Amino acid sequence: MDIEFDPDKDRRNVEKHGISLARAVDFEILTFIEDTRFDYGETRYRAWGLLDGVYHALAFTMRSDRIRIIMLRRAREKEIRRHVANRSEDQ
Repeated sequence: MDIEFDPDKDRRNVEKHGISLARAVDFEILTFIEDTRFDYGETRYRAWGLLDGVYHALAFTMRSDRIRIIMLRRAREKEIRRHVANRSEDQ
């Protein structure tokens, strides 16, 4: 499946998190959930996984047959404990 992202959003993501949204093609999803924290006007997902052997967090939505990347950054320790470290217990 192809990914897409807004070039301006990519620039802001690099400034804020030091990583391009284009790197999402290399992201290995370990777990994800639907993001119901806000009404975004579309279904959004939050994912946690590995990028270059380091835990990262990813926000995305589906647009037709493409994955639209919203955010990519290093995962916080709390997120790793909550969503990644315990995932084998849930499966």
